[in-house]
Amino acid sequence: MSQMQPALRKDPPADKPKRFVFVLLEDFTLLCFSAAVESLRIANRMAGKQVYEWRIIGEGGDIVYASSGSGFKLDGDLEELNRDDTVMVCGGIDVQAATTKRVLGWLRREARKGLLVGGLCTAAYTLAKAGLLDGKRATIHWENQDSFSEEFQEVDLTKSVFVVDGNRITTAGGTSSIDLMLKLIADHQGEELANMVADQLIYASIRTDQDTQRLSVPTRIGVRHPKLSKVIQMMEGNIEEPISPSILAKNVGMSTRQLERLFRRYLNRSPKRYYMELRLQKARNLLMQTDMSVINVALACGFASPSHFSKCYRSHYDTTPYRERGSHAARLSI
Repeated sequence: MSQMQPALRKDPPADKPKRFVFVLLEDFTLLCFSAAVESLRIANRMAGKQVYEWRIIGEGGDIVYASSGSGFKLDGDLEELNRDDTVMVCGGIDVQAATTKRVLGWLRREARKGLLVGGLCTAAYTLAKAGLLDGKRATIHWENQDSFSEEFQEVDLTKSVFVVDGNRITTAGGTSSIDLMLKLIADHQGEELANMVADQLIYASIRTDQDTQRLSVPTRIGVRHPKLSKVIQMMEGNIEEPISPSILAKNVGMSTRQLERLFRRYLNRSPKRYYMELRLQKARNLLMQTDMSVINVALACGFASPSHFSKCYRSHYDTTPYRERGSHAARLSI
């Protein structure tokens, strides 16, 4: 008669709980951090024993503030870790400012031990800045994708909800922490426990690394018109070298006038205006999130000259690219 095997264990019994070390950067996103920790807490509860433990550290080892303004008392400073720890760096707004030389040096040193290192939300930037994502697949919040791809061309950036590539993990932020933790729990303790955690979280639709982070074009614009969606997808994929309205129309089997009417009817603007707004939005992201010169930002967003770029930017945002860059730098220095 065969012995009964534990229902919730996939790996052989461990001598001690698996430890996660969360590194909180200044202005980190509370949701990505709390979603990850709560997943581990619930896993312990559902397993009926402590299969996970966690420690919260950060630069200085005192108090770090989330972007919501809430302060968290850290368990310790950036300290030496164990080889079997899993590190989760939690980023948020202005991640460039929070990615200090000390954080980078600590990450590089600890990563040399072969640890599993993850970046939640915008912390993929921190991992990439430390050189830990070179030659790896990764993801980051969609709002930071443009600046990330410009700065870290050696990283294979995807639009996935999360990515696990060897001993490097990245997530898109928000609730993607839940999807990632459910995968890690399933790999470590079995799918049954992961599903129990999902049920406790009222999380009915578990996403995988094959799912993309942004809503579909029809959902985002509130219109379900296949040709309109296809044109917008082409626009979003061709910012640096814009496609003329006539070619866009031809690619979806319409005349330029029909395309014009389609945009006016559903989006209350011309195709040219909509395309310009997409390009200016990317330009603003690059100005706020990178050190690229205004000239290079203009070229990356399809503007042939800085003067034309400045004119269009001022018309849309009521400020110039130079002032936008200056005001952002001033906020970072406060």
